[in-house]
Amino acid sequence: MFDKEIIGWNKVHDVAIDSAELLRLHGCEHTGVHSRRVAAEAKSLAERFGSDPHAAMVAGYLHDISAIYPNDHRIAVARQLGIEILPQEEAFPMIIHQKLSREMAESLFDVSDPAILSAIECHTTLKANPSQMDLVLFVADKIEWDQAGTPPYLPRLQAGLAKSLEHAAYAYLSYMWEQRDKLRVLHPWLKDAYLWLSARL
Repeated sequence: MFDKEIIGWNKVHDVAIDSAELLRLHGCEHTGVHSRRVAAEAKSLAERFGSDPHAAMVAGYLHDISAIYPNDHRIAVARQLGIEILPQEEAFPMIIHQKLSREMAESLFDVSDPAILSAIECHTTLKANPSQMDLVLFVADKIEWDQAGTPPYLPRLQAGLAKSLEHAAYAYLSYMWEQRDKLRVLHPWLKDAYLWLSARL
């Protein structure tokens, strides 16, 4: 499936180098910079909260690896890979990149750790009953967002992080919930994560 995408890509079996090179070959250097920052933040959070720092870094490097596919190609690629496509993802294909990245992490980078794959798969939306690694990557991605300027939710998220990963994730999800009428789509995983954490915090 991925033969065309990896032409000219010579793996050295170092996830930091290999992911950056694959992104570079497809003109996605900006995503490479973002992913490097997320990997570093995920490692820091993992060390702080007692998760596996190496696994967190791997998840960070690979969470946006599907950036090599333009938005208007992602649904077709997901279909070819047999990935379940929700109506919200069909309407707003950017969101399905988390599922595509999970598949690429497994198929191209030989990642087999279920915790890493799960974290990559839900790093944009989170999901109900998240694992600690899910939370580590989700929060790291929101701290090191890929847009210009300072995230508007960052003070709230950092205040939550002083308590726990769950409170940090909930701070971001609450911000998004307040904006839900302005969102292109409300992904059901995000809604589930918000409601799940709301009932527990």
